Amino acid sequence: MSTAAAPVRQLDARTAGELRQAAQKILDQFGTSATSPELLERVAHTAAQLSDTLKHHCRPVDTADGLFVLRALPVDDEGIGPTPSGWGNAGDSGAVYDIALLLLATVMGNPIAWEGQQDGRFVHNIVPSPGHETEQTGASSTVLLSPHTEDAFHPGRAHLLMLGCMRNHDDIATTAASIRKTRLADADVDVLTQPVLPILPDDAYAEAQGFTEEAAPPVPALYAAEDGMTLRFDPAYTPLDGAGPGYRAAYGRLSDELARVSVAVSLSPGEVLVVDNDLVVHGRVPFRARYDGTDRWLKRASVRVPGRRTRPPAEAGEHGYGQAALEAHVS
Repeated sequence: MSTAAAPVRQLDARTAGELRQAAQKILDQFGTSATSPELLERVAHTAAQLSDTLKHHCRPVDTADGLFVLRALPVDDEGIGPTPSGWGNAGDSGAVYDIALLLLATVMGNPIAWEGQQDGRFVHNIVPSPGHETEQTGASSTVLLSPHTEDAFHPGRAHLLMLGCMRNHDDIATTAASIRKTRLADADVDVLTQPVLPILPDDAYAEAQGFTEEAAPPVPALYAAEDGMTLRFDPAYTPLDGAGPGYRAAYGRLSDELARVSVAVSLSPGEVLVVDNDLVVHGRVPFRARYDGTDRWLKRASVRVPGRRTRPPAEAGEHGYGQAALEAHVS
């Protein structure tokens, strides 16, 4: 795995101050980052008034890497308090950064939340949690979090994933691999663009796992969009035993190629990793959590980009396992 530097967009001090002041003003007004219709309306209004310089830094991913690191706000390690022991205990910890991430997400598109995940909040806290060490979710620690498309099971998944670093004393890396950097044989592309296997809901969606109204729809792993190849990939939740040997072999070669081009991005506090969820699969290296208030702590936001045409039209007919996405700004 390469440790090559990801593309970086550095906010100057003035622009970083503009973002911090805008977020703090909203927090002062509402006293919480817990999203309400009124707070989301204020976020949308404020985001529209942010400077062109800040908006330029939030422009779409523009390299084959499929990602960039936005160096945004300084983080006071002592001031943010201890790393929560789980998302359910986080409350308003680091609330000003929740709102800053919401502002950035709103400039980039339309933030979404899930009714069945982290109480429907639009910004999630990603921290290691006791009892979840070996799961394939953001609460795990001791296992490799397999490279995957975020919320791959759902047709309404995010176009962009944002990971804002609050604390990372141990330099724990997020892994990322872009389909645009791989080299696949035409025959494998032909196989993998066919809808053969479903992608099942991950362990973070308990209610979705019990959804039995309709059979799990098969979906393609690759799609040839107008501007290049995109992917929908989550091997940990793809029942590969249900496919023939030719498909499994092609899927294995895709996995190998993604591993070959994978990079490790170790975020520092105040950095925001922005991943194009149609181009890049992401994961995380294993680590040993201490549960002493100093563990790695990220904030996560998911963003849809209106008008994007990077997915098969057939996705519109999928049931999404009964899960509903909530849009921050409904036009």
